[in-house]
Amino acid sequence: MFITPARIKAVAIAGAAAAALFTAGCSNDKDGTMPGMNHSASSSAASPSAAPAARTDFNDADVTFLQQMYPHHAQAVEMAKLVPSRSQNPRLLALATAVEQAQTPEMQQITTLLQSFGKPAPAAAGHGGHAMPGMMSGEQMSALQAATGAEFDRQWLTLMIEHHTGAIDMAKTELAGGVNAESKALATNVIADQQKEIDTMRGMLAQS
Repeated sequence: MFITPARIKAVAIAGAAAAALFTAGCSNDKDGTMPGMNHSASSSAASPSAAPAARTDFNDADVTFLQQMYPHHAQAVEMAKLVPSRSQNPRLLALATAVEQAQTPEMQQITTLLQSFGKPAPAAAGHGGHAMPGMMSGEQMSALQAATGAEFDRQWLTLMIEHHTGAIDMAKTELAGGVNAESKALATNVIADQQKEIDTMRGMLAQS
C-alpha cells in the first residue's frame, strides 16, 4: 500500500501529541500526588490531636478533701437508705430523701474532679476507714440497722448530726487550705446545706 507524505505527517503529529501528554502526566505524579488530590491536607487531618494538658489548679488539700468526702457521703447515703424500712416519721423520711438526693450527685462530682486531677476514682467500700470526722463505726451502724420505730429515729438523728458536723469540719479545712475553685465551691455547699439539716435534726430531737 502506498503511503502518501500527508499521511506520514499526520502520524508524526499524533505521536508527538501523545508523548507530550505522557510527559505532563509524569510531571504531575512525580511528587507522589495525583491530580485533584491534596495529600498534605489529608495527612494533617489524620494526625492525632494533642492530649489535653494535665490540670495544675489543685493541691494536696483539695485531693485529700475529695478523697475523704466521697466515702463520708457514701456512709450518709447508706444511713439515709435505712429510713424507709425502719421509720414512720414523715419528717425523718423527707430528711433522709433530701440527704440522698443532695449527696449522691456530689459523689459523682467528686469522682469527676479527681479524675480531672489525674487521680483514681474513690471507692466507697468500707467507707475508706474511720479516720474522717463524724464517721460511724461498724458497731454504731449495726446498732442503727437493728433499731426500729422511735428508737431508730433517735439514733439516726443523733448519729447524722455527728456525721454532718464532721463533714462541715472537713469542708472548713478545705476552704482554709485548698486552692481549687470547684473543690472549694463544693465545700461551701456542704457547709451551708448540712448546717441547715443539723438545725432541723436538733429541732426534731428536741420534740421527740
